[in-house]
Amino acid sequence: MATWGEFAAAEPDMARDGRGLFYRVGIGLGYLATVRKDGGPRVHPFCPVIAGDGIYGFILNHSAKKLDLVRDGRYAIHSFPADEVDDEFYLTGTARAVTDDAEYAAAKASYEASGGKTDEGETLFEFLLEKAMYAKYKPRPDWPPVYRKWHAP
Repeated sequence: MATWGEFAAAEPDMARDGRGLFYRVGIGLGYLATVRKDGGPRVHPFCPVIAGDGIYGFILNHSAKKLDLVRDGRYAIHSFPADEVDDEFYLTGTARAVTDDAEYAAAKASYEASGGKTDEGETLFEFLLEKAMYAKYKPRPDWPPVYRKWHAP
């Protein structure tokens, strides 16, 4: 697994483009897929937060996605679709709950600076990266896209 910072150092253009897709409306937007207790997928909209060397998410304490991440940290994150082109950005890996106060404060400050709000009813998770994929399309209709892929060392 790697941090967002390690990924960005290895693939700066891909990280820049992926970040742009997450933050294209100001606040980070994406879909978070987690693994249910029965092994099936569960997909939720959420707000990814890129702060410092990490990519994070504030997850409601009473939500199914928090229970999924605590029990089985595997995840996938996918960018929201854009209106004008079908570009995609996708991450997979393992999440961990953040317990460090300074790391929490940095993620919270970044989230609030983009317009997000959080409180004590949420847990901060860092999403460690195993794989990333970026698909670049020309204006619609276009197929196939140009794919870029990265795997953690």
